[in-house]
Amino acid sequence: MLFGIGYDVHKLVKGRRLTLGGIVIDYPLGLEGYSDADVVIHAVCDAVLGAAALGDIGEHFPDDDPKWKDVSSQVLLEQVAELTRKKGLTTNNVDVVIIAQVPKLGAKKTEMRDKMARLLGISPDRVNVKATTTEGLDAIGQGKAIAAQAVVGLREVLD
Repeated sequence: MLFGIGYDVHKLVKGRRLTLGGIVIDYPLGLEGYSDADVVIHAVCDAVLGAAALGDIGEHFPDDDPKWKDVSSQVLLEQVAELTRKKGLTTNNVDVVIIAQVPKLGAKKTEMRDKMARLLGISPDRVNVKATTTEGLDAIGQGKAIAAQAVVGLREVLD
């Protein structure tokens, strides 16, 4: 088993749609970033890439390449999954925690889990999504940003 960790954080801003774990969240602010800034999927991508020793999300999808401007992070995760398959690996499990004071995400966690499982080509019972706050501390606690951390296990594909 190979393991990787990932982390991402983006600032909340007006004029952007909020997408987390591939799901659009009804909220008046969205995350600022070059792609759709989905911190959950970005953290999972980095964890998968790390476990496979394939670098990081910025190397594969640089923010100075117009091809990735405003792209759905779902596309990035599908491509990361394909890179691991080409290396003879598959995702065994994903554990992700979303760190956000606002909005409340409990009702969306199952939908995020199911979406990411589908994008990775694994069973939803191999994906876990948690959410927590920072109890009002720092930019996240003040409702100015959202972050995510992920741990991923990869295993060799057995023929």
